[in-house]
Amino acid sequence: MASAHDTHHEGNHGSVKSYAIGFILSIILTAIPFGLVMYPSLPKNLTVLIVVAMAVIQVVVHLVYFLHMDRSKEQRSNVSTFLFTTLVIALLVGLSLWIMFSIHIEMMAK
Repeated sequence: MASAHDTHHEGNHGSVKSYAIGFILSIILTAIPFGLVMYPSLPKNLTVLIVVAMAVIQVVVHLVYFLHMDRSKEQRSNVSTFLFTTLVIALLVGLSLWIMFSIHIEMMAK
């Protein structure tokens, strides 16, 4: 009788070093926007741009260091699934906002 380890493909699990790097990067990528918002020294538009950029970078850090997504063949289906999900969410949110904005404009015109 085969054990679970014999029949199940072991995935790439991170080392303590990779988790520590991901954790430190996450803290830095959280502290920078927090500092910019708590102690405003830049124009609001630039602050918003930096906060959004740090959020996108942090998503990538989480995907790489905690979810272990990379360009390997084993992860190709996970990456394509993630990209498709991202596209569907972007379409749902974007088109919903477009519809609400259009309805708002139509309601204000009358």
